[in-house]
Amino acid sequence: MEWYFPLKLLHILSSTLLFGTGLGTAFFALSAHRSGDLATIAHTWRHVVWADNLFTWPAVVLQPITGYLLIDRLGLSLSTPWILYSLILYLLIGLCWLPVLWLQARLRDLALTAQRSGNALGDDYRRLFRYWFALGWPAFVSVIAIFALMVLKPS
Repeated sequence: MEWYFPLKLLHILSSTLLFGTGLGTAFFALSAHRSGDLATIAHTWRHVVWADNLFTWPAVVLQPITGYLLIDRLGLSLSTPWILYSLILYLLIGLCWLPVLWLQARLRDLALTAQRSGNALGDDYRRLFRYWFALGWPAFVSVIAIFALMVLKPS
């Protein structure tokens, strides 16, 4: 049990980082988009992509590692209902997030290209933004559901 508390702390901190970075970048990306200011949009997408690489990726990797080690230390099974549901939701989040990574990079590139050329953002940008926005909802709801499962541990 000597590693239990450091593992648990790392698990909680990485989940907080995962959720906080996602919520923060989504807020700023949506705010920039709504501003209609091309320089702000391009600048924000550049930072959103950077933040995902710097903060979200490490948290995404740490979550299943620390989670598995905690399950092992506690002698629980992956088939324990709240753990199984959390894993399913984590996979759903991943299925949403992986295309979001590509979308964010593409949105950044479209915004930077428009800014450099002096053109307005086109239909491609608006279409990809709608996909990005739509994929964020199931991911965020799933993260909140996982938090609830971790706290409540329903049978």
